[in-house]
Amino acid sequence: MKGTIRLVAWCLAIALVALPIVGVLRGWFAVGRWPVTQLTVQAEFRHVSADDIRAAVRPRLGRGFFALDLDAVQKAVAALPWVESVEARKRWPDTLLLRIYEREPFARWNDKQLISRQGLVFAAPGMDGIGALPSLHGPDARLAEVVSFYAETSKAFAGTHLQVTGVALTERGSWSVSMADGAQVVVGDREYAGRRLRRFLDVYPQLIAGHSDGFAYADLRYTNGFAVRWPPTAAANAGGSPRS
Repeated sequence: MKGTIRLVAWCLAIALVALPIVGVLRGWFAVGRWPVTQLTVQAEFRHVSADDIRAAVRPRLGRGFFALDLDAVQKAVAALPWVESVEARKRWPDTLLLRIYEREPFARWNDKQLISRQGLVFAAPGMDGIGALPSLHGPDARLAEVVSFYAETSKAFAGTHLQVTGVALTERGSWSVSMADGAQVVVGDREYAGRRLRRFLDVYPQLIAGHSDGFAYADLRYTNGFAVRWPPTAAANAGGSPRS
C-alpha cells in the first residue's frame, strides 16, 4: 500500500514538472495564445482618467493570458502622476483587472508640488485647479518637520476664529504662520515656538476685543511679549498704537 502511494506521488511530481514543458512545446502558453483583450478598472477617477489608464496598459494587452506580465502592468500604471498604488490580476480567459488608488493631496509644497496624505511629494497635471489646500514652505530635507509644525499650530489656533492656512520655515530656521484672513504670525525658532504661541493665545481674546477686522501681523520673537500691527482702518480707530 505504501509503495502504491509513493508511486502515485512520484507520478504527480513528474507530471507537475513535465506539464509546463509540454505546454511550451505544444504552444499552450505561447505569447499570443488566449490573448488578454478585456480591461476592467476599479477607481474613483477624480484625477486619473480612463484614457490615461488605457494608454498605460494598451501596449501590454493582446499578449497571451499566461504571458501577460502583471508586474510590468502595475509599474506602468503606478507611473501615472496621480496614482498612489495599483493592484493587478487576471481573470480567465481574457480579462485584466485593475484596482487603482489615487493620491489624495494634503497640502501644497513650496508652491510647485503637492504632498499626499501618505507624505509623498509629487507634481501632477491639474494641480493648479485643486481647491484650497494648506500652503507649506521650507527646505525639502525638513518636509516632515514642516508638516508637524503645521499640525501643531492648527491645533493651537483651533479654539479661536483664526484658521491656519500655511506655515513657512526659512533657511535660517525661522517659523511663520499664515491665516485665512491674510494675517501673518512670525514665531521664530522652533525651540521657543510652543511657549510663544501659548503666550500669544492666552491674551488673544483681550487683544482682539473691539477689533472686528483682526490683526494684520504679529511678531512673537520678543522675550516678554510680542508686537502687533493692525490693518490701516483698525489702526486708525485704535489710535495706531501697537499692543504687546
